[in-house]
Amino acid sequence: MTSRIPRDSRLRLVRPRPLAAAPSAVNERRPRRPAPRPPEGTPAPAELARMARSGLAAAARVARWADNALGPGRDAATTDGKATLSDPTAERAAADLGLTVDRIRADWDTARLAGLVEVHGDSARPGWRLRAWDRDDSAVLRGWVALFDAWSLASPEPGDQEPAAVAEVVSAMPQVLSFLQLSAGPVPVEQLLDLLRQRVTELRTERCEVPYNAGAEPATPLAPVLAADADPAEPAQDAELAPLLDWALHALAAVGALTCGAGQATLTPLGNWAVWVKLEQICVAAQSPAGNIEQSAEGMLRGCAQLRPNAARSEYRAWLAARTVGSAVTELLLAARGDDALLRGLAFEALRVVGAPAEPDVRAVVDEPALRPYALLWLAEHDGIDPEDAHEVLTREEATWLWVDTAAAVADHGEAPMLVRHLESALQPTVPALLTEVRAVGHPRTVQVLVALAAAHPDPALAKAVRRAAFQVHTGGS
Repeated sequence: MTSRIPRDSRLRLVRPRPLAAAPSAVNERRPRRPAPRPPEGTPAPAELARMARSGLAAAARVARWADNALGPGRDAATTDGKATLSDPTAERAAADLGLTVDRIRADWDTARLAGLVEVHGDSARPGWRLRAWDRDDSAVLRGWVALFDAWSLASPEPGDQEPAAVAEVVSAMPQVLSFLQLSAGPVPVEQLLDLLRQRVTELRTERCEVPYNAGAEPATPLAPVLAADADPAEPAQDAELAPLLDWALHALAAVGALTCGAGQATLTPLGNWAVWVKLEQICVAAQSPAGNIEQSAEGMLRGCAQLRPNAARSEYRAWLAARTVGSAVTELLLAARGDDALLRGLAFEALRVVGAPAEPDVRAVVDEPALRPYALLWLAEHDGIDPEDAHEVLTREEATWLWVDTAAAVADHGEAPMLVRHLESALQPTVPALLTEVRAVGHPRTVQVLVALAAAHPDPALAKAVRRAAFQVHTGGS
């Protein structure tokens, strides 16, 4: 009796479909929001990038000095035992660049806020934006927007003001900036002060509609604090806000977002563009197609699992727009480390939407076995390799591990025919070769994948061979 197991089961080499594209029941015919246009008169991106480079030139100069003088293998890096801007390092930089120590420290702080320098404990390294500074306008603009977002850190806050009052003004300034942007011209500071007063009063009312422990006699140690904030809903007064508004306007002017003079404030072209970008992000977040903005990364990815690629990307953009880049990337990588292989793939699809700002974090997980193939593909595409060719950066073992991981996602969330089609995307030319290499890579879901594949495949002989391989992996036999 002749065995029905094929001796040479050739597999067609096809590119696997993205998992997010598997379900066909979702109707993606929904109105598309036209691409937003910047306000009339906004300079072209290349001109905005030129302005940003000019404003951050001093910070980039200090960052490059640090890269050259404090990099690994330089003698200078051992002078003070660390690569942060300690006193000896600041003095050396001042001497090398012909600047004062105070100027060096100010430019160093700006470089850190703009992402030109990344400090990790006692060591510093150049940020990805510094590497792309001369060739990538988007990297320059992202760096300037990061500095714009951190305007309250770029200038020391008034020492004679209550921290709570400073925090209120910082929280209220987005509305003031939006008013400046919509005004499209100089606005009297008195008018901004009136708007700031209204917004701070609203914040106080929203924060404490009913005073906590009303009527109770405060303990002596807390009396001064409670006395200073006895009525959180009390309307803000111009006298207390005027010096804080002055500080905020000058801090924003220091980062190049606006100009102040003759009792008026005007957004610069960069500031006008940045505020418009922030308003657009809010609009995008408000138009989440599937309503997952408030979900955790894992919840959002599960919500996107049944969406087609375009709809999923729209959801990723909305979710990302409602968060800072750093926290969003951290959440996505945490979801990718879980047991669900589908979420792992979708997390890296969302990281593709993040783009260049995610590069340092993606590069940092390359040594994690479960994430390595995904990270290598992401980095290859980020470096400009065509997505169709990106798989060539993987070793045979890494590609096989990814095949098993994808099969696990299909087994958990897809349909049997899809799992059978996934078999055709394997690199190995024969089923026996595939089974041998699958067993060798040691993926933790190997047994479950092989059992699911055996149950789904219509060829009894091939299914029997796959089932036998699953049993051998389970028992550790050969």
